[in-house]
Amino acid sequence: MMRLDHVTYACGPDGLAATAARIGAALGLESVKGGVHPRFGTRNVIFPLKNDQYLEVVEVLNHPASDKAPFGQAVRARSELGGGWMGWCVAVDDLAPAEERLGRGSVPGNRKFPDGQELTWRQIGINGLIADPQVPYLLRWDDGTTELHPSKALDPVGKISSISIAGSSDRVSDWLGQPEEDPLGEVVVDWQAPNGTPGILSVTFETPKGSITL
Repeated sequence: MMRLDHVTYACGPDGLAATAARIGAALGLESVKGGVHPRFGTRNVIFPLKNDQYLEVVEVLNHPASDKAPFGQAVRARSELGGGWMGWCVAVDDLAPAEERLGRGSVPGNRKFPDGQELTWRQIGINGLIADPQVPYLLRWDDGTTELHPSKALDPVGKISSISIAGSSDRVSDWLGQPEEDPLGEVVVDWQAPNGTPGILSVTFETPKGSITL
């Protein structure tokens, strides 16, 4: 199994709350506070979406972990450029093939809820995303966390319909190990190759306000 899990937007200079409020107003969608990722030195706000997907707005913290962890470094770099789309994430059942292909192990991640429950996972590929922002990073949610998936934080009313990516579908397929199944499923991808930095150019959502592109 390989599927689009979420898209990540790094907050701008006005900070996490203001960036999330601006996105929420544009989309007409509700968000919830995600919380702190202590291993990465970041925190997020979650917009739950249909199809077990979500939009994450993330902010780097003034914390030693953010200087060491690639995820924290990636968020800081994007925010220092003014904020915007940082990347996309694919959920998989098994990270071993990716670990073998990339020649390194995955790293653990966690986020605690206000009620004390903890969402845990392992991820790999942030260094790849930093070097080549068109490629996704990979994540495996730990067993027993299904009900804590961020898409379940609210009853979702919006969904991702399409993504515009500056880059090459062949490059991304190679990065993912040439999967037989398309990890983006029903999400339409518009591959573009402008003379500039690769990465997500925009994401289009189906919302109560209609089709909205950020």
